[in-house]
Amino acid sequence: MNELQAAMTPDTLPKRIVIFDGVCNLCEFSVNFIYERDRDGKFTFTPAQSSLGSKLLQHYKLNDETLDTVVLVKNGRAYTRSSAALEIASELDIPWSFLQLFSVIPQFLRDQVYDVIARNRYRWFGKKESCMIPTPEIKARFLE
Repeated sequence: MNELQAAMTPDTLPKRIVIFDGVCNLCEFSVNFIYERDRDGKFTFTPAQSSLGSKLLQHYKLNDETLDTVVLVKNGRAYTRSSAALEIASELDIPWSFLQLFSVIPQFLRDQVYDVIARNRYRWFGKKESCMIPTPEIKARFLE
């Protein structure tokens, strides 16, 4: 952890942090997808397995042992499951921002679809032995 990250408190953290499962291939794809479609660099990333990721999950009372969702911490609020995905999409470059239109679907229905994918993500997309190692280009947007 660098000095900047050591000094971070909930008040000084970046406004948009994506917490993801660092050993999940689908999650790694998602981080790269977001990075490539976030021209303005709004989002920063941290694996759930990192010290910061774990602390944020504990702060928002999310179980880091059984985490099966991407988490977006935005302006002090934690979004999970389909709400996190749609909130992230809403701030991506066009046309991806139009995915936010799916928010008209009731959350319980969106979350059911999300949960099916989340439960099967390792089986369908695979799993790594260790956390994702970011490329040099994306590393600057990683908090830990």
